[in-house]
Amino acid sequence: MESVVEVRKDPPEELAESSWLAKAGYEWVATDVQTQQSLFHWSWLLKLWLNCTPIFEKGARRDIVVPERVTAVECVCHGQEGAAKEFFYMYMCHFSQLHNRLLFDEFTMGVLRLLNVGPTQLHPNSLAYLQAFWLLCMALYLQPSPRAFLYFFITRPRSSMTWLSLISWPGFNRLYAFTQSFKHFKDGFFKVVVKQVDQSHFYIADGNTKFPFFWTGNPWRYKVISREDLSMAEKEVVDTLMRFSDKMPTKGLVRVYNLVHPIIDIEGIFL
Repeated sequence: MESVVEVRKDPPEELAESSWLAKAGYEWVATDVQTQQSLFHWSWLLKLWLNCTPIFEKGARRDIVVPERVTAVECVCHGQEGAAKEFFYMYMCHFSQLHNRLLFDEFTMGVLRLLNVGPTQLHPNSLAYLQAFWLLCMALYLQPSPRAFLYFFITRPRSSMTWLSLISWPGFNRLYAFTQSFKHFKDGFFKVVVKQVDQSHFYIADGNTKFPFFWTGNPWRYKVISREDLSMAEKEVVDTLMRFSDKMPTKGLVRVYNLVHPIIDIEGIFL
């Protein structure tokens, strides 16, 4: 019997993009960031991945944002540059490994706003810390806050504009790193397009976004967050977590995030 092999045909407009000129004006970004292209400039590949990976929280509204492919010349550090749609970039690993889900909660947006970075500008290892911290607070019936979270970390690097990392203060470290070397995440970014710009989820009353949608040239590089700068509720969060003498596994906590009953499972770990 003769077998028939179906050959995938790429849309002409997507093939033509490979000859476009690269965007200029990003000399302030490290070379390995501004030269890394995405696998998801092919629409078929993005659709295939989306069929296998959940990106929305259960019960979340799905009429506010929609995932879209990038063009062949887009880099993760690029801005909107005349695009008609409002959007921000996300990495594939945010959903497949870190179990992030859309839509963002106020704590996540608050950390990005305080650090003044876009979602892809924060290194995935650091975003995993954020996920684990949120889970710990939920398990202990505490209100997570950006300042209480950043109390345990400092930022790195302080000069070259690359992915921003959070480094634990010696003696304050309560979480192991998600991984010692987070590999193969740089070429898996795509757009999250905001369908209704007037939606209050991503915007405040004056029309500004609740967090930077794109990479910024001036992320907050603080040395330390003083205890005196914390509110009473934030001090309670810090004091409670400081009672734990052993570090906790960030990777394990992030996986718990994807379970049906995370609070019960975390309390079991503590017990």
